[in-house]
Amino acid sequence: MRQILYIALLLLASLSCGALEVTRMTCEMSDSPLAIPTASPRFGWQLAGDNGAKQSAYQIEVFAEKGKKSVRVWNSQKVPSSRSQLVAYAGPALEPMTRYTWRVKVWDEKGKASAWSSPAEFRVAPAGDFLTGDWIGAVSYEQAALPEGRGYTYDKWKIPEVKEAWERVDSMTNRSILLRTDFDLPKKVADATVYVCGLGHYELSINGRKVGDGEFTPLWSDYDKTVYFNTYDVTGMVREGENAMGVLLGNGFYNVVRGSRYSKLLVGFGPETLWLKMVINYTDGSSEVIATGDDWKYDLSPITFHSIYGGEDYDARLEQPGWNMAGFDDSKWHPVVVQRAPKGKLTPQMAPPVKIMEYFPVKSRHKLTPEEVAAATKSTKRTVDPSAILLDMGQNLAGFPEITLQGKPGQKVTMVMSEGITDENAANQRQTGRQHYYTYTLRSDKPETWHPRFSYYGFRYIQLEGAVFPGEPNPDGLPVVEDIKSCFIYNSAAEGGEFECSSPVLTAAHKLIRNAVRSNMQSVFTDCPHREKLGWLEQVHLNGPGLLYNYDLTSYLPKVLRDIADSQRPNGMVPTVAPQYVIFEWEGMEGFAESPEWAATLIIAPWMYYETYGDDSLISEYYPNMVAYVDYLATRAEDNLLDFGLGDWYDYGDFRAGFSRNTPVGLVASAQYYMDLIYMVKAAELLGKTDDAARFAALAEKVKESFNRKYFDPTTNDYGTGSQASNALPLFLGMVPDDKRQSVIDNLVGDIREHGTRLTTGDVGNRYLFRALADNGLDSLMYEMHNHYDTPGYGFQLQYGATTLTEQWDPRQGSSWNHFMMGQIDEWFFRSLAGIKTDLSSPGMQHLVIKPSVVGDLTSVRGRTATLYGDVEVAWARAGDDFSINITLPANVTADVFLPGNSEPVAVSSGRHTLSSKIK
Repeated sequence: MRQILYIALLLLASLSCGALEVTRMTCEMSDSPLAIPTASPRFGWQLAGDNGAKQSAYQIEVFAEKGKKSVRVWNSQKVPSSRSQLVAYAGPALEPMTRYTWRVKVWDEKGKASAWSSPAEFRVAPAGDFLTGDWIGAVSYEQAALPEGRGYTYDKWKIPEVKEAWERVDSMTNRSILLRTDFDLPKKVADATVYVCGLGHYELSINGRKVGDGEFTPLWSDYDKTVYFNTYDVTGMVREGENAMGVLLGNGFYNVVRGSRYSKLLVGFGPETLWLKMVINYTDGSSEVIATGDDWKYDLSPITFHSIYGGEDYDARLEQPGWNMAGFDDSKWHPVVVQRAPKGKLTPQMAPPVKIMEYFPVKSRHKLTPEEVAAATKSTKRTVDPSAILLDMGQNLAGFPEITLQGKPGQKVTMVMSEGITDENAANQRQTGRQHYYTYTLRSDKPETWHPRFSYYGFRYIQLEGAVFPGEPNPDGLPVVEDIKSCFIYNSAAEGGEFECSSPVLTAAHKLIRNAVRSNMQSVFTDCPHREKLGWLEQVHLNGPGLLYNYDLTSYLPKVLRDIADSQRPNGMVPTVAPQYVIFEWEGMEGFAESPEWAATLIIAPWMYYETYGDDSLISEYYPNMVAYVDYLATRAEDNLLDFGLGDWYDYGDFRAGFSRNTPVGLVASAQYYMDLIYMVKAAELLGKTDDAARFAALAEKVKESFNRKYFDPTTNDYGTGSQASNALPLFLGMVPDDKRQSVIDNLVGDIREHGTRLTTGDVGNRYLFRALADNGLDSLMYEMHNHYDTPGYGFQLQYGATTLTEQWDPRQGSSWNHFMMGQIDEWFFRSLAGIKTDLSSPGMQHLVIKPSVVGDLTSVRGRTATLYGDVEVAWARAGDDFSINITLPANVTADVFLPGNSEPVAVSSGRHTLSSKIK
C-alpha cells in the first residue's frame, strides 16, 4: 500500500512539474481586504514557474460564504489572456459586509493548467444606513466650544480675542478618555467584525486584548471632508457569554492641544468622539449588531496630557485594572454624551496603518555633570533635573521611547527627546520644537512598561530624568531602568526596494534617504517628524519614482490624492500642504500658501501611479480636480506665464538656504505649468477626451513660446540666470529649440564644472537636474557630482554623523536632520545605475527596459524592486572591460536588456538570466 501511495505521489509530482503556481493573491491590490470601497473589485495574482514561464489563460471563481454554506457567485470560465493583475470582477452585484472567497487557476504558455490556488478572502465595505448611528464622547460640540477654523498659528495666538477663545475651550475637550460597554453573546459565534472610528486616534480592546497592531489609528485626514474607519475581524477575540469592549481616545490632529508645550498650530475639528459597530454572525445563521450609543460609559484615562506636538504625560496610579473586561464595576463612570457626527464622509481606510516597525536599544549614555545641568537649564529654557542622563540611541527616527522600570508608587520619570545635543551634552530641541517631553508616574513597586499612545517626535537622543540604571549610585532611591528603547514608527506599506553598490557613499546615501522616508511616511508624507508633521506635497512627485521603487504605494498613494482633493478650493487652487491643517495667510508667507511645484502632485502622481501599476483609476477619479487646477493656473497667468510660489526651494550657494536664490521663481513656476499641461494632454487622451487634449496641447504650446521668449537668451544659450535649475528644467521638459539643445547642455555642464563639479539646485531643481543629466547620457558626471564627502552632497552629511537625510545640504545650517525632500537621487540609483526602467508604452511593469549605466570607478551595483508581479532584481559587476549582469524576473514578466557596448537589446523573460559583454 505504501509503495502504491509513493508511486502515486511521484506521478502527481511529475504531472505538476513545470506548471505555473499561483502565489500571492490580491483584491484591489490588497491582501484579503475586509472593506474594499467598491462592489466591482479587481483581482491580481503572482506566479512562480520555470524560466520563461508565462500565463496564457486564467479562470476565476468567487464564492459567498454564509454560515457553513459556500455558494459560487461567479465563474469567469477560461479566459485567454496574459493579464494577471487588475482583472475585473464581472459577476452579479456583491453585497456589503458579506465574506467572499475567490480562487484562480492559470494556464502556461504551453497550455498546461496549474492547480487551483488556495482561497483568498475579501469583503465589500458597508454603505448606506449602516454608516449612520451614534457618535459618543464626554462633551458635546457646543460644550467643547472649540474655535471654528483651522491652523491657528503663532501669528494669531497673542491676538486677545483668539487667546480668549481658546481659553474658553472646555477642559474635558483636551483630556484623553476611556469608553466601555459590556455585551452578552447568547449563542455560538461564527464570525465577528468591528467597524470603528475614534477621533483623533483610538486604541480598541476586546476582553482586555488590543485589537490590531496599529498606532495613531485611523489615518489623518481633513475631518471636514473625509473620516476614515478601520475594519477588524475579531472572531477569535469574542466568546459566547459575557464580553466587554474598551476604547482609549486621544486628540491627534482632530483637536491639537497646546498647553504650555510646543505646538505648531491649534486646530479644533471637534472633541474626542467614537463611532463603532460590531457585526456578530452566529452559527445558526442569525446575526446582531453591537454599536455605540447612550448605554456606553466613559471616564478619564491615565493620560493626563497629550498633544501630537507637545508630548504626553501618563499617571499609572489612575489606571483602572480590568476596565476593558467583562464584569468590571463601572458604577462610578459617567454616561456618554451622544454627539453630532463629524462633517466628513465616513470612509473605509484602505491605506496601511502606522505601526511600531523597529526598535533601537541604547548605544551609549552620559550622566550630565552638575556644571552641565546648570548650563543646560539656561540653554534649553527648561529646568534640567540633576539626575539627567543623555542616551544616544544611535539612530535618528520618528517615534517614541518605551521604558521598563521599577520604583515606588508616585515616582515620576521624564524623557526629553531630540535629534541633536547642546554643548552641555543635553537634549537640544531649539530647532525642532520645544518643549516636547514625556512623563510617566509609577503605579506600584513592580516592574512597569510604558510608551506614549498619542504623541511622537523625531529624535536620536533621550534625556532621561528621575531614574538611574542598574549598578549606578542611587542615593535618592530613584526608579531603576530595566530597559529603554526607541520605537521607530512609520507606515506599514510593504518595502520592496534594495540598493547597494561598490561606492560606500552612494550605498550609505540610499540608507540615509530610506530612514528619512520611513520617518516621514506616517498618515501622510510629512516634511519632518518633529516641528511640523505637515504633508508638504512637492515631495510626493519629486521623490515619487524613488518612493515607488522602494515601497508598495498601491493603497497609500490614493489616500494622498484624496487628501489633496479634499484640500482643493472651489476655485481650483491647491494649497502646499494636505491635509490643510494650517493656512499660511499672513504677510510674507504667500509662497507657503500655494506654489505650483507643490500642487503639481495632484497631476503628476496619478500618472506615476499608472506607469508603475498599470492602474489609471486615479487619473480617471481625479481628472475633474486636475482640470480645475490647471484652469485655475490659467487665471493666474500673464502672457501664459506664472510668477509666484516657492520656486527652487532650498537651493545651494554661499547663503542660508530658503527661498530660491539661484533661479527665478517665475521660471520654475512656468516650467511646472508647462509640465502640468503636458500631463493633462496625456490624461485627456487616455480618457478619450479629445477636445480637452487639443485645448491643453494648444495652451502648452503657447506657454512654451512665452517661456522661451522671456527666459531664453539666444546669444548665451542660457535660460534665466543660467543656473543649473534654469537650464535643467527646460532640457528635461523638451522646451529647448532643437538647434539650441546641445548648447544648453554644454552650458549646464559648464556651470557644474565651474562649481567644482557640484550642484546648486534645491528641492525642486534636484530631480530635473539629475534627470536632465541622465537623459542626455551624462551619468558619469552625475556619479562624479555625488561620489564624494564634500558639501553639497550626501557624503558630507555622513561626515557629520547623520543617520537620516538632513534638510539642508550642509546640516550645520539646517534646522532639521530628518527630511527626505532632497532624496531625489534614489530614482537615479534604480533607474540609471541598476537600469530598471518602466516601458512607458506598456504601463504596469509587466514589460521592462533594463539599461544599466556603468560609470566612474563603480565595479558593482545591485538593485531590487517589487512589482505587482513579483520582485525584479538586477546585479551587475565589471572587471576591466568585462561586464556581467544577473537579472531575475518574476513569472509573466519580460524585459529588453541593453548591455554596455551593445546598441541592440537582448529579450529575456521570467526567471534568472546571466548575460555578459565587453565595455567598449
